[in-house]
Amino acid sequence: MLLYSTRNKQNTVSFKEALFKGLADDGGLYMPVELPKLSSDFFEALHIMDLQEISLEIVDALLSDEMEPMALNNIISDTLSFDIPLIHIHDNIHCLELFHGPTLAFKDIGARFMARCMSYFNRSDKREIHILVATSGDTGSAVGNGFYKIPGIKVHILYPKDRVSKLQEMQLTTLGENINVLEVDGSFDDCQALVKEAFKDKDISEKLTMSSGNSINIARLIPQSFYYHYAYAQLKENEPVVFSVPCGNFGNLCGGIIAKKMGLPVSQFIAATNVNDVFPSYLRTGKYKPKISRSTISNAMDVGSPSNFERMSDIYDNSLNAFKADISACSFTDQQTRNMMRSVLYKYNYMLDPHGAIAYMGLMNYIGDIGSTKAIFLETAHPAKFIDIMEETLELKIELPDELKKALSGTKNVTTISKNFEDLKAYLLNGSF
Repeated sequence: MLLYSTRNKQNTVSFKEALFKGLADDGGLYMPVELPKLSSDFFEALHIMDLQEISLEIVDALLSDEMEPMALNNIISDTLSFDIPLIHIHDNIHCLELFHGPTLAFKDIGARFMARCMSYFNRSDKREIHILVATSGDTGSAVGNGFYKIPGIKVHILYPKDRVSKLQEMQLTTLGENINVLEVDGSFDDCQALVKEAFKDKDISEKLTMSSGNSINIARLIPQSFYYHYAYAQLKENEPVVFSVPCGNFGNLCGGIIAKKMGLPVSQFIAATNVNDVFPSYLRTGKYKPKISRSTISNAMDVGSPSNFERMSDIYDNSLNAFKADISACSFTDQQTRNMMRSVLYKYNYMLDPHGAIAYMGLMNYIGDIGSTKAIFLETAHPAKFIDIMEETLELKIELPDELKKALSGTKNVTTISKNFEDLKAYLLNGSF
């Protein structure tokens, strides 16, 4: 699979190169030169296939020219060693539960796939690879877990001080081994800017072989297309479907767009955000204006400059009308989020985390246009990961899963830096890890 930079379509590389580079040399993001259309036979058989079978068909269509069939099979079976069930909530509304992986968040899927691809390509290489990743919550622990103890790879996770939940913080700061964590005195956007600056810095690139663990890495996006197909398969109906996606950096939505471009019958995507409403504002005004992110109870979505907007603009050829044909958008406040969490629990006995609640509200906001169309919203993290918010909002006691109990019993180990790039540069060049 050849990929090009969103800033120069003549700048093409292999999947292996894009995987390890993360960001293109010109600062652009990698996109496939061509997304193959999956066969009609595949879609006819989709409803009798399991998650691994579906994923293997998709990844084979994309990467069979660079990886052996057995390697692809092993990567898929190891990555997706857990289910992603579709739960009926009420009427024509379903929830895709993406939180059954080891860190209880959807980002396990992309992180595990990326880690195993890197391990495959790096198996006979003596170089040490440094993964840089900025996190607003769940990405850090998913990437850390995905790369934990993988030989030849060191991970450096940047997270905003006092802007992730206690459980999220303990999940990403207690791993140790090859996982290094930096607490940044700033916002997630500051963390993301530091990572991007590090990739452009010549002094760092001359000393270290680096790649990105964020959704700017194409290897994070590819597997996020798998579960859209699997969600559709579980409906067991051959009709177009609506997906509502809680959005921060928009990698999750990009995975859905890739699925649609490969033939999945999606009639509409709903990009649901919290008050960090850069994208909904763009669809309303036609003007894209990044801004400083604001803290909310749906912290994984606290992004004021979503990096994957560049990919989406490339896909839709910078056409506002093309965007609107496929995607609707809406934003919600913390109070609206809390109210909906209570409402869904009391009406349907289903517990939404703050991010899933925003996706559900996105569907409800759009429901008049859905009619009898099947609709799916994505629930991206286990509610217990936000236990303080959940218990305060729902006024009930929540039992922690064993995975989270284990994280809380660990020892926090972090390096604190400012949002000044020179701090990060000194850390990387001095080998302070």
